[in-house]
Amino acid sequence: MIHSLLIAFSLYSAIPMPRAEWTQKNMRYAMCFLPLVGLLIGGLEALWLYLGELWALGGVLRGAVAALLPAAVSGGIHLDGLCDTCDALGSHQTREKKLAILKDSHAGAFAVIGLGVYLLALTGVLSELRWSPRTGLLLALCFPLSRVLGSLLLLLLPCAREDGLARAFSDAASRRCTAVLAVLAVLLLCGEALASPVCGAALAALLVLAFFALRRKFLRGFGGVTGDMAGFSIELGELLLAAALLVLQKIPGGFLV
Repeated sequence: MIHSLLIAFSLYSAIPMPRAEWTQKNMRYAMCFLPLVGLLIGGLEALWLYLGELWALGGVLRGAVAALLPAAVSGGIHLDGLCDTCDALGSHQTREKKLAILKDSHAGAFAVIGLGVYLLALTGVLSELRWSPRTGLLLALCFPLSRVLGSLLLLLLPCAREDGLARAFSDAASRRCTAVLAVLAVLLLCGEALASPVCGAALAALLVLAFFALRRKFLRGFGGVTGDMAGFSIELGELLLAAALLVLQKIPGGFLV
């Protein structure tokens, strides 16, 4: 189990980790630990939101740092998936051509556009969130939830390619991994609901809708999922969940304090 933890953090974060052998046995539960990386990021986001309020920082600075924190901790691995998937989706080519674009290491115009739009949107959303202990908790839990979304898509959908990290992790993953992730999703959503029942229900509904919308998009466009598409889903999940918090917070007399 400890090897799965080390593999998850060494791949999905920029935090230095002791070396672990990438055997099928050691990779069995690696996907179960991906939400822990998200929990670390979420904690840092909540701390930054608090410091921004404490130091009376401007919205642009608060939002920009908050948008870059996930990339700094994760090493940008999910942003890479976002760029590659935007390139493939923007090409409007055949399934085979889209998969070839995903594998291409070069960044095309749609990758640059997608990354710019995403970071601008995330900066704007996070710059508008007002600090409160409850808001900090709700925001912190959004980041592990987005990683549960990406992980479940990777484990429940067929792999679009016969090679790559997605295939390796999917083949190595224990059948219990999906169940563990589902339980984690329930626990995280229960935490959201305890902080704000309306917010917890809204985020749960949003995650379900996002899962099925992405599932349909990936199956129709690619015939399955790849690691890049899982990364795309994680980044999109972060933006959608944070945006939902902002909307609820802005409602007059809102659901967040």
